[in-house]
Amino acid sequence: QVQLVESGGGLVQPGGSLRLSCAASGSIFSIYDMAWYRQAPGKQRELVAVITSSRSTTYADSVKGRFTISRDNAKTTVYLQMNSLQPEDTAVYLCYASINRGNYWGQGTQVTVSS
Repeated sequence: QVQLVESGGGLVQPGGSLRLSCAASGSIFSIYDMAWYRQAPGKQRELVAVITSSRSTTYADSVKGRFTISRDNAKTTVYLQMNSLQPEDTAVYLCYASINRGNYWGQGTQVTVSS
């Protein structure tokens, strides 16, 4: 089976930075697109950033210029570098990956931006 394990979430002050990691494990033969989503209380889930197998990237307008998505195929891991964090970024962040013939989600990690 394939699993996604996230790390790096936590509490940070406005203007601070966090780096989220999501590592895939199991019987992995092919990894296609990987992405980060987030869901704030009372809000619908939104796409934050996506990176394809060719490493092309797309960002939500709200995070463009502040967040950077990257991937390490050797480690089967996707990262989200978050800079200049603001309270509006507070949410549960979820990792997504298309692996083999399936779609997989991480458990979600809480990011809280508050002073």
